[in-house]
Amino acid sequence: MDVKAERHINAVQNHLVPNSGDQPPLLRPYAAAPAGEQGYSVVLQEKLETGICHVRRSRRSPSRLISRFVDYPEISTLHDNFVRAADIFRDNKYLGTRVLHDGTIGESYKWMTYGEADKSRSAIGSGLIKHGITKGSCVGLFLVNKPEWVIVDHACSAYSLISVPLYDTLGPESVKYIVNHVSAQAIVCASETLDTLLSFLSETPSVHLIVVVGRIDVQKASSLNPSTNGVQIVSYSELYHEGLKSLQPFSPPTPDDIATICYTKRYNRHISYLPLAHVYERINQIMLVYCGGASGFYQGDNTKLLEDVAALKPTIFCSVPRLYNRIYHGVMNSVKMCGFIKKMLFNAAYKAKKQAISNDEKSSIIWDMLVFNKLKEKLGGRVRCMISGASPLSPDVMDFLRVCFGCKVVEGYGMTEASGAITCMDESDNLIGHVGSPIPSCEVKLVDVPEMKYTYDDQPYPRGEICTRGPIVFQGYYKDETQTREVVDEDGWLHTGDIGLWLPGGQLKIIDRKKNIFKLAHGEYIAPEKIENVYAKCKFVAQCFIYGDSLNSALVAIVVVDHDVLKEYAATQGIKGKITVTPDIMPNYEKTLIV
Repeated sequence: MDVKAERHINAVQNHLVPNSGDQPPLLRPYAAAPAGEQGYSVVLQEKLETGICHVRRSRRSPSRLISRFVDYPEISTLHDNFVRAADIFRDNKYLGTRVLHDGTIGESYKWMTYGEADKSRSAIGSGLIKHGITKGSCVGLFLVNKPEWVIVDHACSAYSLISVPLYDTLGPESVKYIVNHVSAQAIVCASETLDTLLSFLSETPSVHLIVVVGRIDVQKASSLNPSTNGVQIVSYSELYHEGLKSLQPFSPPTPDDIATICYTKRYNRHISYLPLAHVYERINQIMLVYCGGASGFYQGDNTKLLEDVAALKPTIFCSVPRLYNRIYHGVMNSVKMCGFIKKMLFNAAYKAKKQAISNDEKSSIIWDMLVFNKLKEKLGGRVRCMISGASPLSPDVMDFLRVCFGCKVVEGYGMTEASGAITCMDESDNLIGHVGSPIPSCEVKLVDVPEMKYTYDDQPYPRGEICTRGPIVFQGYYKDETQTREVVDEDGWLHTGDIGLWLPGGQLKIIDRKKNIFKLAHGEYIAPEKIENVYAKCKFVAQCFIYGDSLNSALVAIVVVDHDVLKEYAATQGIKGKITVTPDIMPNYEKTLIV
């Protein structure tokens, strides 16, 4: 048998589970078994001597917390995860982009296989070692999502280097602080961010290698700032070929080694546009590797994201409520502008399909053919699952996504300090308005917050600050033991600062924020997020920030309008003009927010 064909068969078999008897194997199940009497999570005692049952775990694994993939317990690091994927899925598509070598945008995606990515990470890692980047050193990643970002991250894992994502939207001061804080020895940047990097290079003495993704004139770069003396500037392509000529053996990390430092303020295809500097997208990429899926990167322009989605035709769509809200308002506003017949047809289809989903029934295919298939095509027409995280998704938008796109919509809750995820909705759960139950890798409890009148004994639902414990909890804040002790107590519980309640089915619902509360001058307590969420429901509002302090009796709101909605409204009202941004205000505004 042909070697490539044999590998393909093995990859397919990897997604099958054995069945008893002589029957053929079944596809690995995605949905869970129906919830038991305790629902989607089970209640346990935290300490045997107290007998108090406040702790909840996933019903999938109530007796122990999972720290490894159940099917492949030998995977203990990110390096192990990719080694397995490169072996099993070697010929599968992995990293795709529409951006060509000359910077132009192609009509379709060009793909790198797992095998090619394996070769590239060995070459890039070897190149870094050749340039004196030693084991345990930090490597900064200062560029937007692209295949090279992921390859460098894999190279760091293979050679026990620590990747440090740098948001490309951060100002020079913030980037400089992070680089110095971790004493980064190398920085991988895009040609577009090189000038920013060079502007403060003299103030980052630990850096001695800059790798530029894209075209770069090294002589020009060196002349821009005398501080580049002693700092090597090479292109990504040069580093790749240097490493390829002198490949080094892997230096795999142990499970206790630091993999990355993040700063916070089945075969599937996934669109990657959420910042890879954010742990949410990092988790998406890790799970995609485990499943042997393909990740298509957007071209770097948010205004053309839907073009990239249509070209990729993803099966998995991971996003945040901000984008889902824009899709929701865009469709609903279009419906309002339609004629009577089209509006009536949409409303009838929406009501019928929503009712069917609520009853766990299949809706008539007629509604999809007449109304919803056109909407599905906006996201490529193949989406099977939508995932939402980072902030709460409103029940109206959740219903809208399930109805219009006809796929599973799953919401989760987590934070960087908990490796991304704490709870996640079960695929068999049709109830909305919550963030699911604890994942098998952690346990969750609610702690009383008497000053806000939240207690576990509240009726009808227990309420309190959400705390989590387990192998997902981070090692601590880098070089900041004091702040680490403030959020992780002596029993290992991570205090999130979020307020939640337990629903009867064992699902967690986020209702408030412990830290985001302050008192105005006249003594009134304010929870700004609640006010922000109210204003965010207005179709004209893209973002809203509420500020106040105890020295003043009034609040201040900074509102960012949704340009598209505002332009459309202005056109219907006969208002002419254009939206402008005052250039001399924005730099100071951005600097203030960063500080």
